[in-house]
Amino acid sequence: MNSSAHRPSFGFSSLRNIITWFLILVLLIYSLYSSKFILNKPDNPDCSVPSSPHLSAKDNLDKDDVVTSPANTSSDQEPARKTNLLAAPFPERQDTTLQLKHVVFGIAASSSLWESRKEYIKLWWRPNETRGVVWLDSKVNVSKEEEGLLPELRISQDTSSFKYTHRQGKRSALRISRVVSETLRMGMEDYYYIGSSSESHIQNIFFSYAMAYGGGGFAISYPLAKELETMQDRCIQRYPGLYGSDDRIQACMAELGVPLTKETGFHQYDVYGNLLGLLGAHPVTPLVSLHHLDVVDPIFPGLDRVESLRRLFESAEHDTASIAQQSFCYDKDRYWSISVSWGYVVQIMRGVISPRELEMPTRTFLNWYKRADYTAYAFNTRPVTRHPCQKPFLFYLSSSPRRDCCRVLPSSRQTVMYLWSVAAERVK
Repeated sequence: MNSSAHRPSFGFSSLRNIITWFLILVLLIYSLYSSKFILNKPDNPDCSVPSSPHLSAKDNLDKDDVVTSPANTSSDQEPARKTNLLAAPFPERQDTTLQLKHVVFGIAASSSLWESRKEYIKLWWRPNETRGVVWLDSKVNVSKEEEGLLPELRISQDTSSFKYTHRQGKRSALRISRVVSETLRMGMEDYYYIGSSSESHIQNIFFSYAMAYGGGGFAISYPLAKELETMQDRCIQRYPGLYGSDDRIQACMAELGVPLTKETGFHQYDVYGNLLGLLGAHPVTPLVSLHHLDVVDPIFPGLDRVESLRRLFESAEHDTASIAQQSFCYDKDRYWSISVSWGYVVQIMRGVISPRELEMPTRTFLNWYKRADYTAYAFNTRPVTRHPCQKPFLFYLSSSPRRDCCRVLPSSRQTVMYLWSVAAERVK
């Protein structure tokens, strides 16, 4: 007889009953878990991330700043100050027009070059109107006659505690980059970082297209200056390998989440030679700054650099907003194209040249990298014609009696152009 017939075995029906009860138990647990969400409404039905007008990378940096802030900083004062910056609106002014009194100039200068550079400042500084400070690395002598013609002079703080590891740069970049915070400690609702890039494409690659170049200058809004002052010293400690002051400013702007607002009126002028091509085709935007004036040729032939700027400022006194801005017209009878850079030069060219071509600067200048060709510029240019009949006739400004000079008068000399001022005639 086969013994296997009497061996006890686990029946199939018993296994089926266990699986059935297991599934019933799972369904019961799932029903109880789901009923919690059906019967109880969530506190926040909107699962999206709450938005805030001030939620940005800057908040994370602020949290880090509170942790790494010096020990002598009061912990209860720091959050209050940041709350005021972010939440408290600025008091409304009756006159919302931006005026010169609303701008504070922070100027970084070297004491070794002060004697020559101060002459440039005298041309545009308006005593009792303009506000600002010149920050020097050491004391300089100032005569009594110059005290009322120049901004206040101050000595920058010691920057020896800051790291600087760039092999080709100078430590003065640390001092210059702190001009904003040092100026603010003496005394728009949005954050603005305004400036322009270099004219050299290679320069912008080496540094950054997102950086406002310090030679041409930059402008930042007051709330941004206050926020920068609270974190700049810690920020520049994180970038010891950068070259200059302007890239350190841009690094701090990146940490605050503030992009560069480009304004073409700021001019770094990383070029050599004659600025005729650039100033003669200046875009329709206010001329804010000029840099490297000691490197390029004087802008007016026959005059030195200071005299050239003084002549340019004679026109600026009549119409500051329009200085050097280009406009053009055509003489159909003579088949001429005429380009006018207000307050600077009038160019008359044979033939009809399209506005698209006229607004391109002619290459009367050389790139900052002298071996580079025309492809190394950060903007479109056109070549200087070699044909004598295609070269423009140039009429540089000698005097500017009024802004409204529109009518050309006959002249017995081919090298002199006379303009009749209708407004000046009415004044008489």
